[in-house]
Amino acid sequence: MATSIRTHRKKPPTRPPNLTHSPVDGLVVFHIGMTVHKPLRADLWLPVAAAMPRMLAELYRNKAAHEEEGSEDLGFLSAETLIGPKGPWVVQYWKSIEYLYSYARLGSSEHLPAWKAFNATARKNPGAVGIWHETYAVPASGIESFYGNGANLGLAAAVGSAPLASRGRTARERLGTV
Repeated sequence: MATSIRTHRKKPPTRPPNLTHSPVDGLVVFHIGMTVHKPLRADLWLPVAAAMPRMLAELYRNKAAHEEEGSEDLGFLSAETLIGPKGPWVVQYWKSIEYLYSYARLGSSEHLPAWKAFNATARKNPGAVGIWHETYAVPASGIESFYGNGANLGLAAAVGSAPLASRGRTARERLGTV
C-alpha cells in the first residue's frame, strides 16, 4: 500500500495596504516640547513634563465627548508624543489655528495653569528648563502622506486613512506637483 504524503503549505501573510490620509480641507500641525538644562533638578522640570499628559488627556476627553454627545468642539484631532536627544515633544493636529489659539486662552482648560506655573518657575530658576513650540497652518494642497505596511499614526490616526491610489501613486502625485 502506497503512503500519500501531503504537504500543507502555509499561506503567506497578507501584507497590509499602503495608505494615505483621508482628505482634509487643511489643518494645523503644532509641535511643542521641552528641553531640560538641569537634569538633576527634577523638581523644576518634572512639573513641566507632567503638564502635557494632563492637557492631552483633557483634549482627548473633549474630542470623545464631542463625537459622542455633540458637546463643544475644541478642534483637537490627535497627537503623537516623541522623545529626542534634547527632550520630549508632541506633534499635535488641530482643525484650525482659531481652535488652537482658543484652547490656549481657555480659562477652564489645563493649559493656562500649566503656562502660569512654567513662567513662575522660569522666573525663579532661569535656564533650568526650556519650552518651545512651532505652529504650521497647512493648506490641503500642501499635505502629502504615506503609511506603508500597516503604519497608522500621525495624520492618518488624526483624520483617518484612505487607499494610497486614491490620491496618487507617487509623493509628487499626492502633493499635486507632477
